[in-house]
Amino acid sequence: MRILITNDDGINAPGLEALTAIATEIAGPQGEVWTVAPAFEQSGVGHCISYTHPMMIARLSSRRYAAEGSPADCVLAAIYDVLQGAKPDLVLSGVNRGNNAAENTLYSGTIGGAMEAALQGIPAIAMSQFLGPDTDDLANPFEAAAAHGVAVVRALLDKGIWTQDDYRVFYNVNFPPVPGPRVKGVKVAPQGFRRDTAFSVEPNISPTGRRYLWIKGGPQHTPTLPGSDAAVNLEGYISVTPMRADLTAHDLLTQLSVQLA
Repeated sequence: MRILITNDDGINAPGLEALTAIATEIAGPQGEVWTVAPAFEQSGVGHCISYTHPMMIARLSSRRYAAEGSPADCVLAAIYDVLQGAKPDLVLSGVNRGNNAAENTLYSGTIGGAMEAALQGIPAIAMSQFLGPDTDDLANPFEAAAAHGVAVVRALLDKGIWTQDDYRVFYNVNFPPVPGPRVKGVKVAPQGFRRDTAFSVEPNISPTGRRYLWIKGGPQHTPTLPGSDAAVNLEGYISVTPMRADLTAHDLLTQLSVQLA
């Protein structure tokens, strides 16, 4: 199996090391693991692509490249330049430092990399490690992902639903903020929504007197609705969420057609 890995935390991120180990075991001794990841951190870029400016790409070592672009850029660079059109069998994106559950999903470059792979017709899984008080003192904060990542990927490859429609399904996996031995299992969960919290801005004055705004996130341990992704993560479970890039509100099409007729 030929596996492409990417992330949004950058080519030197420890989560990419965890993902490399997972991908290497999945690929097997006869397989290939190719890395094309951002040269610098790209957290929060979503499904952005560098449409209006070029990006530099550098070969760091065998099957390992860094690109000055987003995770979606990296997937495109891998397919059409590094691999010269030979699509990989699987794309893994992550392991992100921090959760990509609930509304975080919409901003996530980790998700953007997996989404681009799905749009290119390639099976894809995004993986993120929820962090919290129980992971702060771990020698490896990615312990849950490292301990259970291979099993989750294999389960999805063997038993997951991989559609062949235009907007193919890809998977969003979040590992809970607990040590590996305390992971309770896996739950299929819908994307949740953290109520009463949201991204915002915080103004600051630089040493030169200029006014700048920092994007500020909300509390990450706010529970979502029971059974949804962040809720089951906070209960100690790995969440698996099937996703599509199709943003149509299909449940409203019929009613809206009647009302606008």
